Amino acid sequence: MEVNKTKLDGVLFIKPPTIFEDFRGTYVELFNESLYKTSGISVHFVQDDISVSSRHVLRGIHGDVETWKLISCVYGKFYLVVVNWDETSPQYRQWEAFTLSDQNRLQILIPPKFGNGHLVLSEVAIFHYKQSSYYNRAGQFTILWNDPDLNLWWPVRNPIISRRDERNEHV
Repeated sequence: MEVNKTKLDGVLFIKPPTIFEDFRGTYVELFNESLYKTSGISVHFVQDDISVSSRHVLRGIHGDVETWKLISCVYGKFYLVVVNWDETSPQYRQWEAFTLSDQNRLQILIPPKFGNGHLVLSEVAIFHYKQSSYYNRAGQFTILWNDPDLNLWWPVRNPIISRRDERNEHV
């Protein structure tokens, strides 16, 4: 298992503890509480979710003030953007991007007060995330995916987005 810091304080880049491949296929251990704790990650996760999306769908940028998220790509490939949305942080409004896929098997650990959004690069992608708190839609914030002040770079100019993400609505 490899755990590396990113340029955003608190955001970690993780290579899972077990990735095994042979003639039958691939086995990946996405989470092992004991191994993660030994590596300094003692977040207690209470909920797992997936979203399945097609090419050029952009989901997010969403977050809340209490939830840690451990993000993986179970199938396909997506471009993940993480934005520091903590007004008390010197890194407020700074962002970083990562490409996660079923080939590289990398994970990103995102702290509370950070938003994340992803754009699907393959025909279909399965986005998996573990959460440290139960989903609370009322506690969510949305950051416009194309906020001109953030100067985010996306690999597609006209993604497929929801009304919530297009207009920053809580629909």
